[in-house]
Amino acid sequence: MDSLLDDFHRVVRAVLEQLPRDTGGPRLVDVLAAHLGLEPHTLAVVAAQVPPHRLVDADIALAEVAGDDPDRSLVGIAGDARHHMSLGDLVQGPGGMYGVGVPVGQVDYDRMPTGPGKDDRRQVVTSGIRLFRFGGRPVVVRQQGMNRQFGRESGSIEVMSAERDLSDALMARVQALMDERSILRGQVVTFGGDPYGPGMAGVTFVERPAVDAGAVVLPDGLLARVADHVVGMGVQRERLRAQGQHLKRGVLLYGPPGTGKTHTVRHLLSATPGATAVLLSGGSLRFIHDAAKVARAHQPAIVVLEDCDLVAEDRSFSMGATPLLFEVLDALDGLDAHADVAFVLTTNRVEDLEVALAQRPGRVDLAAEIPLPDLEGRLSLLRLYGGHLFGAEAMSAAAARTEGTTASFAKELVRRAVLAAALADEPPSDDHLGLALDELLSDAQRLTRSLLGVEADGRGGHDGRASGPRGFPHRPGRAVAMFGDSPGEGHPGPV
Repeated sequence: MDSLLDDFHRVVRAVLEQLPRDTGGPRLVDVLAAHLGLEPHTLAVVAAQVPPHRLVDADIALAEVAGDDPDRSLVGIAGDARHHMSLGDLVQGPGGMYGVGVPVGQVDYDRMPTGPGKDDRRQVVTSGIRLFRFGGRPVVVRQQGMNRQFGRESGSIEVMSAERDLSDALMARVQALMDERSILRGQVVTFGGDPYGPGMAGVTFVERPAVDAGAVVLPDGLLARVADHVVGMGVQRERLRAQGQHLKRGVLLYGPPGTGKTHTVRHLLSATPGATAVLLSGGSLRFIHDAAKVARAHQPAIVVLEDCDLVAEDRSFSMGATPLLFEVLDALDGLDAHADVAFVLTTNRVEDLEVALAQRPGRVDLAAEIPLPDLEGRLSLLRLYGGHLFGAEAMSAAAARTEGTTASFAKELVRRAVLAAALADEPPSDDHLGLALDELLSDAQRLTRSLLGVEADGRGGHDGRASGPRGFPHRPGRAVAMFGDSPGEGHPGPV
């Protein structure tokens, strides 16, 4: 094997030595030597990896640091060597033995998103070398982006200078600026998003929802309790800190499908316009540690973990034999107690989470049931979605006939009524609402009702009412402190 490696190294060196030396432009090693005042192959290189979702942050930070030098310059590396060689390789050996034939070339750029809008873009250096003075002394910084074609799953920053302490100081300054100037701060993002959407390397920017409290129909007082825990605690962060109280908090929203858990989350995001939010769902929960890092670096922050029951005991997305839910809880526990970060978990099957949460007490300190809407709730939902289209009497009758249905059902009912009116080329009327309701409650729509959160085998009674979903008896909503330590240990008692 040693003999084979020696032969391989000789072949590689022979190939590199045959690279053209006279390209009509300066050699890279000569440019670096002139800037540094030393032969670059004698200097150490300080390097750091840059995760794909921080590439824009790195470009912003480096441009700011280099911008302090009016004589700064940016050069590229010609040929394929820029894809395969580190900065140390390019200058290695007297006269740059590996990079001896590598001339200065073009700078590579990539247009990357900086927000959810179509015009939120920045030209980012993905292969280039910045030459400038930092603290009055010359430095060389190589900047690379990710490139899966050449086996690079992340970017990198490489710093070279005459003094190792100077390189370390520059790297520290760049990393601090990456956090201060980060494009993720105050944004709503999700990991593992649509590759065709406004995202980069698995991170997608999402428009912040605009859902006011009036658009959320829940039992009296329930939304206020949840909002006080998620939003109000952040507003009062300074008073809480002054009294020695921690800010890290976890909220569990549970209840049948279609009752408004996600809608409630949308309101919480709408009510926190300055907060950084990371949305994870299902299999993307495997990015929980990355999400926790983003939240820690860009406080105040909210991390939303939807449908946690799907991975409560699932080891397929986790590392080793630990269920992914435990990875989630470990990430929550790993944050500093004074971190202004709220974790919001949602589930349709709380029984699948209860054991896991009980084994890790203190991670979730408020659990709120989002129940099926009662008669008044169903009427409020119809008013919300169709109050401008239908009469009060017709909506009251429809609310009375839809016991056991969900908020999603009410929204779809109004849409069906409007569609029926459009197909008949008529303005929406009470008759269209009644016809749409008859259709949705018919035996032919059992599967549709199930998809809207209503029991799959639910049948209309003599008055046309649908029964409630199995396993979720109709009861008033409640919010209770649970899965935490006792009140005497610093956590709130029942709410």
